[in-house]
Amino acid sequence: MQITGCAVSLTVDDVAASSAFFIKHLGFHEAMAADGFASLKRDDAGMNVVLLRRGIEVLPPGFRDQRAAGVIVAFVVTDLAGEERRLQAEGVTITMPLREEPWGERLFQITDPNGVVVELVEWASPPPA
Repeated sequence: MQITGCAVSLTVDDVAASSAFFIKHLGFHEAMAADGFASLKRDDAGMNVVLLRRGIEVLPPGFRDQRAAGVIVAFVVTDLAGEERRLQAEGVTITMPLREEPWGERLFQITDPNGVVVELVEWASPPPA
């Protein structure tokens, strides 16, 4: 198998609200969009974020009414503290303040208008092998 791309697909109630959040605050841009669908991209992210409106028929029947829940979309960044300050200045609520885990991961979390949790991470020390 050769993988030529990667995406995470999230089911939300309001595609436009999540799309606007990812574009304004996380630097994504819209690669494709249609009614109930948006594919967001960053050239440096290595993956797309796909947003699907809850109930859309492209989802299997048993999943159509579910929302993205229990999922954390994580991005490794540089200058984590600077990103936290920037997002606060933009009015984004920090839903989990900056913290350092015992294994060397530093992180904080924000939540988009549909409840999608986004975690920004940097390593205080090299990640474990």
